[in-house]
Amino acid sequence: MARIGITGHARLARGTAELVYDALTAELARYAGDGLRGITCLCDGADQIFARAVIERGGELAVVLPADDYRERLVDQDDFDRLLGKATHVSRMPFRSSDRRAFKAASEEVVRQSELLLAVWDGRPSRELGDTADVVGTAHSAGLPVVVLWPAGARRA
Repeated sequence: MARIGITGHARLARGTAELVYDALTAELARYAGDGLRGITCLCDGADQIFARAVIERGGELAVVLPADDYRERLVDQDDFDRLLGKATHVSRMPFRSSDRRAFKAASEEVVRQSELLLAVWDGRPSRELGDTADVVGTAHSAGLPVVVLWPAGARRA
């Protein structure tokens, strides 16, 4: 089974979600015959788009929740609830509040559970601890292969 994690930008500009979905589905198609487990924190943006793509391809979904109050921090709570309900495995990090330490710890757990990391990333440095570039750096330090996906025309909001 291919264990594929995701990191990526949460705030995507109008029209970018469709571009990211297409890029993710094209990449995931390479693993269709192997069985697929997608590992995600279900953050807004790239994480939820990835989760939809994994489920639509018949894959399993493993979710890593950063903190007890994580759901309340999300913009798209309805999609979060729907996707979390389809998860075959849920890990919870030992944090009460969703802060930068919780996000970093959850991202490190995604890296730990994965054999490949997909990064929906524009290549810019992280603004804060646990942002996409930080997670990519963690994956590289762990020797985890990373595939960066930033389709032509994609923009952050």
